[in-house]
Amino acid sequence: MKRSEIRDSAFKLIFEQLLRDDDIQELYEIAEEIDEITVNDGVRKMVNGTLEHSDEIDRIIESYSKSRKLSRISKVNHAILRLAVYECIYDEKTPDNAAISEAVKLAEVYTYPEDASFINGVLGAFSRNRNSGEIENA
Repeated sequence: MKRSEIRDSAFKLIFEQLLRDDDIQELYEIAEEIDEITVNDGVRKMVNGTLEHSDEIDRIIESYSKSRKLSRISKVNHAILRLAVYECIYDEKTPDNAAISEAVKLAEVYTYPEDASFINGVLGAFSRNRNSGEIENA
């Protein structure tokens, strides 16, 4: 499974969890049962990591989203942003620019055109501050 496919499956599960607020184990079981979302170790690691750090990630998203409060960000965009911020901070194999690029690609597939620009702006500002040392790296 390619990294982009793992990311796509992880995004779908994170989005579903935001919508339903179900236990992630239950969502894994449902995904495997209906066989529409691939669940493997890579997907589980990405989803579990993102959810484990969701409070911290949400604070970061909110601080860099100048035009929308977190409660006003669509669940699709929220899931994409959560996953990208997780990758930037906790996935040493994924450079920030790759995580941002992949987030924008997800947005282009699953959201409205203007949402990709919003996601790129939030993640770009976060990455610039993170790489300049203005915020602490995890």
